[in-house]
Amino acid sequence: MTSVPDVFDPRQYAAGVPYDAYRVLRDHHPVARQDEHEVLGWPAGPGFWAVTRHADVVRVLKDSATYSSHIGATQIRDPDPDDLPFIRRMMLNQDPPGHGRLRRLVSRAFTPRRIDRFERVAHERARTLLAHALEAARATDGTVDLVGSVTDDYALLNLADLLGVPEADRKLLLHWTQRVIGYQDPDEAGPQVLDGRGRPVNPRSPAMLRDMFGYARQLAAHKRRFPDDDVMTTLAHDAELAESELEMFFFLLTVAGNDTVRSAAPGGLLALAGHPESYERLRTGEAELPLAVDELLRWHPPVLTFRRTAAVDTELAGRRIRAGDKVVVFHASANRDERVFTDPDRLDLSRAPNPHVSFGDGPHVCLGAHFARLQLRVLYREAMRALPVLRQAGPPERLVSNFINGIKSLPTQVT
Repeated sequence: MTSVPDVFDPRQYAAGVPYDAYRVLRDHHPVARQDEHEVLGWPAGPGFWAVTRHADVVRVLKDSATYSSHIGATQIRDPDPDDLPFIRRMMLNQDPPGHGRLRRLVSRAFTPRRIDRFERVAHERARTLLAHALEAARATDGTVDLVGSVTDDYALLNLADLLGVPEADRKLLLHWTQRVIGYQDPDEAGPQVLDGRGRPVNPRSPAMLRDMFGYARQLAAHKRRFPDDDVMTTLAHDAELAESELEMFFFLLTVAGNDTVRSAAPGGLLALAGHPESYERLRTGEAELPLAVDELLRWHPPVLTFRRTAAVDTELAGRRIRAGDKVVVFHASANRDERVFTDPDRLDLSRAPNPHVSFGDGPHVCLGAHFARLQLRVLYREAMRALPVLRQAGPPERLVSNFINGIKSLPTQVT
């Protein structure tokens, strides 16, 4: 019997996504028990089921009646029971029909006019950031970190424009994102905050989000007095939206809206740097950019995992799952499933169809998927103009996380 590899430990992801381990799980243990051991100061948990085949991942994501986002929320680690009612108020951690109501409300903010304006601004921003990065590289040793010089600011400033965050406050968005998303990585999260019993405090707890929510209330009040063409103005004037719901939307848009592109953009550039023939096909127009964006998302999904909790006793891939069990879907594994994708370990910028699950599936499919694709198309188009050759100057530095497929630095040679 083939042993079950550990795909929980967040430290291994700093070396790369464990695709070999995923393959073993898909082939021999498609729904496998994983120990949730103590690591990085976080206490041990009860363990969970790792779901690694594409068909099973889609089944879990689509069946919210059986696999709930609400019961235990959507992170692998169990939240503190005292924090759970608060965490459940987030749209991400709700089930239909309540989830659908909130999703419809926030969708109103994404108007066609706003999308058109956003695309024009994104083009100019990508062009400017790349030009500044090239200028800095040429003034030194000819290398540049595309994450620190381009992609982090690109994602952050785009989000700030979309939300309507004043320029002076924009670094706050990055700070909150690092604290919430990068909490497993000491470089991102900073010193660990401990409670009175010496245990780490959940970054999604009310105590850790108090400053973000206070800012959201202030910004909403400002937008009511001084409306503008941005998402927070629309949400602040929506009579159907309670203030607590608006705060939660600000949290979701700030964290998810920033980190999706912040993780996907350097991942796509890294893939292209490692496949120069594909990059050349894209530059010459032989490969179509929209198809290429989806293939790069399949190759480097921004989110590695999401958790559900079984609402009832059920069965998945022949395994008995009990009500209350944690069920964790592995997006990066599903995207390399040979049962769905021909030659999945080959980067094929013309791959079609491409049913990757990088933006999820079912009722919780990523609300900002359209905006993420738009930003990635714009960035890659401008990168191809600015960088005729895309060549790594050293290995990337990856995020310590079993949740986000993050890249902290991408040294690149400028020619």
